Amino acid sequence: MIDGVGVKHLKVIPDERGYLMEMFRSDWPEFHRFGQAYITAVYPGVVKGWHYHKNQTDNFICVSGMAKVVLFDGREKSPTKGEINEFFIGTLNPQLIVIPPGVLHGFKGISQDISLIVNIPTQLYRYEQPDEYRLPAHTPDVPYDWSRQDG
Repeated sequence: MIDGVGVKHLKVIPDERGYLMEMFRSDWPEFHRFGQAYITAVYPGVVKGWHYHKNQTDNFICVSGMAKVVLFDGREKSPTKGEINEFFIGTLNPQLIVIPPGVLHGFKGISQDISLIVNIPTQLYRYEQPDEYRLPAHTPDVPYDWSRQDG
């Protein structure tokens, strides 16, 4: 696991009316700070990535569909520099993925329909000076192939 990355399996509580799932709580060890909450959508087969933050920690939860979330540790002083983590999260595998500052991340929709990811970052988005740094999805700077791996 990349240094600083956290994964928490989320509990789905079903009953005859539907279900409830806690996504993030301030009394969990994964919680550091609240900045804002937003939802991002990805179409089937589309890749959104790569990007990272210098100050912000992201907290990803896929609430509809399934997404492949990929992390790459390019941090110079990290003990896990060069490591890649791959997570398959969503309705079939509800998880919280904690992504620390400096870790490149992206995701791909792997459902038949649109996938929805809620992010609860630790910082507010600053419109005039965003803490967001991007690389192309298929850059040679990240040793990762987004194509589906049939087996």
